Amino acid sequence: MSWQLAVLNVAKAAFDVEDPRMAGFMDNLDEINGLGRRSEGFVWLHQTEDGNSTSVRIFDDPDMLLNLSVWESVDAIKAYTYKSEHTDFLRRRREWFKPLEGWPVVVLWWVPEGHIPSVEEAKDRLTHLRDHGASDHAFTFRTTFEPPAD
Repeated sequence: MSWQLAVLNVAKAAFDVEDPRMAGFMDNLDEINGLGRRSEGFVWLHQTEDGNSTSVRIFDDPDMLLNLSVWESVDAIKAYTYKSEHTDFLRRRREWFKPLEGWPVVVLWWVPEGHIPSVEEAKDRLTHLRDHGASDHAFTFRTTFEPPAD
């Protein structure tokens, strides 16, 4: 069996997404998502009919935004996140987002090739990471695990 990497990133918006103070984030979202789609190793990005996921709520929190995607490997998502123009966007996160108390902001897990993770599945993985720490079930960029043995 072949494996791909699911990645959930969550952030608590400091302001409503319609607030002008969020414009630096919202006005660049399509560009940054497009960069991800064009990046080597990109497989899939969760989006609604609006073309992004800003209308999807996780944990019934109106300020919690999510980004859910699938990649070919840990190296592929790391390259996009930390070695592309996305890095400039990432550095500005404190302008738009509040710190998350008691929650990790990212969780990674292996999925069978072709599997599209649901928001509920991603929420369960993030909760597992928070409750149990990094494992082969749910991990972080700092503590990664190899895909399951076939």
